[in-house]
Amino acid sequence: MTPSPASPSRRLDLPVTGLSCASCVGRVERALAALPGASEVAVNLATGRASLHLAGADADAAVAAIVRAGYAVPEATTVVEVGGLSCASCVGRAERALASVPGVTAASVNLATGRATVRHAEGAVAFENLAEAVRRAGYEPAPVSGGAAPERGERWAAESVTVRRDLVAASVLSAPIVVIDMGGHLVPGLAGVVGGAGFAWVQAALATLVLAGPGRRFFGHGIPALARGRPDMNALVALGAGAAYLYSLVSVFAPDRLPPGTAHLYFEAAVLIVTLILLGRTLEARAKGRTGAAIARLVGLAPATARVIRNGAEVSVAQAELRLGDVVRVRPGERVAADGTVVAGTTYVDESMVTGEAVPVSKGTGATVIGGTLNTTGSIDLAVGAVGAETALARIVAMVEAAQGAKLPIQGLVDRITAWFVPAVMAASALTFLAWLVLGPSPALGFALVNAIAVLIIACPCAMGLATPTSIMVGTGRAAERGVLFRNGAALQALRDVRTVALDKTGTLTEGRPRLTDLHPAPGFSADEVLVLAAALESRSEHPIARAIVAAAEARGLGLGAVTGFEAVPGFGIAGRVGGRAVAVGAARHMARLGIATGDLATGDLATRAASLDAEGRSPLYVAVDGRLAALLAVADPIKPGAVEAVAALKARGLTVAMVTGDARGTAESVARSLGIGTVFAEVLPGGKVEAVRDLRARHGAVAFVGDGINDAPALAEAEVGIAIGTGTDIAVESADVVLMSGALEGLVTALGLSRAVMRNIRQNLFWAFAYNVALIPVAAGALHAFGGPLLSPVLAAGAMALSSVFVLANALRLRWAGGES
Repeated sequence: MTPSPASPSRRLDLPVTGLSCASCVGRVERALAALPGASEVAVNLATGRASLHLAGADADAAVAAIVRAGYAVPEATTVVEVGGLSCASCVGRAERALASVPGVTAASVNLATGRATVRHAEGAVAFENLAEAVRRAGYEPAPVSGGAAPERGERWAAESVTVRRDLVAASVLSAPIVVIDMGGHLVPGLAGVVGGAGFAWVQAALATLVLAGPGRRFFGHGIPALARGRPDMNALVALGAGAAYLYSLVSVFAPDRLPPGTAHLYFEAAVLIVTLILLGRTLEARAKGRTGAAIARLVGLAPATARVIRNGAEVSVAQAELRLGDVVRVRPGERVAADGTVVAGTTYVDESMVTGEAVPVSKGTGATVIGGTLNTTGSIDLAVGAVGAETALARIVAMVEAAQGAKLPIQGLVDRITAWFVPAVMAASALTFLAWLVLGPSPALGFALVNAIAVLIIACPCAMGLATPTSIMVGTGRAAERGVLFRNGAALQALRDVRTVALDKTGTLTEGRPRLTDLHPAPGFSADEVLVLAAALESRSEHPIARAIVAAAEARGLGLGAVTGFEAVPGFGIAGRVGGRAVAVGAARHMARLGIATGDLATGDLATRAASLDAEGRSPLYVAVDGRLAALLAVADPIKPGAVEAVAALKARGLTVAMVTGDARGTAESVARSLGIGTVFAEVLPGGKVEAVRDLRARHGAVAFVGDGINDAPALAEAEVGIAIGTGTDIAVESADVVLMSGALEGLVTALGLSRAVMRNIRQNLFWAFAYNVALIPVAAGALHAFGGPLLSPVLAAGAMALSSVFVLANALRLRWAGGES
């Protein structure tokens, strides 16, 4: 592991891509050896790594030297838990501290999750370098393990308990102060009693306990931040409550040090500021726990133990101890322990928690099952195919967490404003104090102090910091519950701006599996008779259409006879003998080649029907038996259930819908007509799909491309938002920004609706956060008093500040019930 930056000499071990020969090794070694302080330079071609000791230069210089030599160092990502974050200003400070670490290319801190995502050249930065930077900024770092989601939930639960305990203590200690203070105002006869020195001492003692006990958190974080010249929200609270407390102490113990008539007590304001803000933190901690509820439910799907079959007996094994190839038994009502393949038994599995598909799926021998799904009826044995981080559930959780930790482009403006927010509030408080001291009525000092404290307390950088990440957390969690995975948070904003949706045909709009759709026997033949002969002959072919005909026969329980003399005529069809009968299957030209008429009345004019089927996008085939036309078959790739409704829903949202496919134009246009799609790009190669995306962008604006195959990957990467069908290829999924787990196109409508709902929610939160501060800071400074209005008490300011953050969190939590209809 790399030593800390303070070390006079540090060892680097960097992966290098692009090495292909001994000359490459020499070039990289010379480039690194030329660095100041470099020694023991070695490049290994077999492992593709470069190692060296470096003194007097940082990792950035080594990476730059490798790049200048014509090679590259791959980028890695490290995630760090950051404790002690309280507001948007904290986020900015932590990000700047991490970004200053040599070798770091980007750092992003999320206030809602309390985590930092750091990008850097692989091998150039060690965790300890990052941890030290976080500590220097005044926060507590911790590594993130594989169980990050449950750990975060436990941390939030612990935080909620701690803050609630402090709130109870602050409330109990503050109550007598409030009673003493309010009693003097509400009951005139008590004014002389409670205003005595003895009661003042009681207030002083109780206030000291509140600030030194429950309020210690604000001073413990705020004063050091202030001393470093980087004040945060804790510093504002510490200054406000501390000023009220210290002024009151002087009023009790040294009133002669103050101007005549100004020795007032503000213990009530000091303790209620702490108490009300603790109330806000308690509600905030509870709400934060709910924002991560969706991902916690996903993590909780995996069972803790599994029944592994060993030596013919069932053995209970911890889920973490499962190994590839283990055979696991899953009984009815139990959750599947890991991804795998069914080796025995049949059942129906409820996959709704992963794919969003409500109908249980039939599973038999050879079928794949997903860990965490629910076995509903039968008992099955499965061979484990993936464990740990490689399971579908673990990958889903990782995708959701990555999206939740992302920053949207809209967050950039917020970050720039919050970087200056707290210093600006402190300056406004100082100006308020001076203005009231110079221009205010007597006793000016008291008015100046109260209004300056109110300005400090009412400012709420928390709401600004939470506005975006909490909405992202709840929105992406809700999407995951509906079978939609946002692989990066930025796709949420990009999808909102999409104007065109381009869809691949095969496997996206259609099922991707040809199926026998029509069977019209000629007079004198029965449907089953023809099908069993055609299927037997087609069983010798590997063509997808052949498989569709064979599958149809098997579905009817028809046995296939032996085939002799099989012959395939490319471009025409096939022929052979089945059970002693001459059978031929193929297009009209195949029948013509064999001298068999297809359009006479004796055959029921099957040619007319064939033309109609062809116009509908189906592939017509003729079957001839013993030299006579026996039947007309049609095979098609059926349109997916719900595709018509999904296209209609997209068009109803004002989006342009286009089909982009490599299929023949006639078939493509037929499918497009049945779906209501007006724009069709047909007979295009993978590169042509990229050109189609560019053409649609030039004509209509931002494009979302939806596909499922390897040939769709370039278009998925080219589009503003790439959306992959989760049942498609891994390459398509890796190239996409959004994954529809169930493969149903209704997930696309859900994704668009949730994107709009999340962005609308973020705009509401940001409007509230900024409008609150813009409107109430002047009120706290006493702007209304100039027009005969009231002054704002620091106590009311504390209550308003606490409720501001709670409002943002509560508004974000509304997304838990969003259905994607927006």
